[in-house]
Amino acid sequence: MGSTSKIINANGRSLMYLWAGIFATLVVFAGFAKTFYLHGMFFNSALSNLLVIHGITMTLWFAVFITQVGLNVRGRNDLHRRLGVAAGALAALVVVLGIAVTIESGRRGVSPAPDVPVLAFMAVPLFDIAIFAGFVAVALAYRRQPEVHKRLMLLATLSILTAPIARIPLDFIREGGLPVFFGIMVALVLLAAVIDTIRSRKLHKVMAWGVAIIILSVPLRIMIATTEPWMRAMAWLVGGS
Repeated sequence: MGSTSKIINANGRSLMYLWAGIFATLVVFAGFAKTFYLHGMFFNSALSNLLVIHGITMTLWFAVFITQVGLNVRGRNDLHRRLGVAAGALAALVVVLGIAVTIESGRRGVSPAPDVPVLAFMAVPLFDIAIFAGFVAVALAYRRQPEVHKRLMLLATLSILTAPIARIPLDFIREGGLPVFFGIMVALVLLAAVIDTIRSRKLHKVMAWGVAIIILSVPLRIMIATTEPWMRAMAWLVGGS
């Protein structure tokens, strides 16, 4: 009876991760519906190959995350481990393409925050990519410790929501700029941590450290983005003077 109860509780906690993945996917769709998923309905011009591949790769990441959690819920850990190999390769592709798209956006002068210089705004996606890569790398290293692994993967997935949030076509988001972009992302991360803590009846140290890293990265990247060395580095990166 006690064993059955543990299994039910474990599945209940896993369902939270499943719903988190589904919600994160909806956020991505809402943010990029007009410029990617439903691009043909709003624009006549075609997307570049880089943007198409990047969009497909990011979509696959969220799909794989949901699938992996679903496999855990069903107790198919064997399939979870097999798919995990592909997920690791996909994460590497997410990082490489994320950097490439950021550089390309910098060259084209694209920024979701009109009041922020393009080169300065590049700190937002580049820090997101770095945090994502760090969480995934540590998660893969701790893949044999499920309680650590799953939380790091959840944090990695939520940490890259700033970009789609910034593009959600709501006035208060567009007019709010960086404080709103970051505020919503951090709120979602905190909500996930709170729900995880309630279900687990304790704050897991991975959640504590992970949330702290994400929150502290916000003022850090803002401070760095306005410095002369950063602007020079980004100008060199995009091929400017």
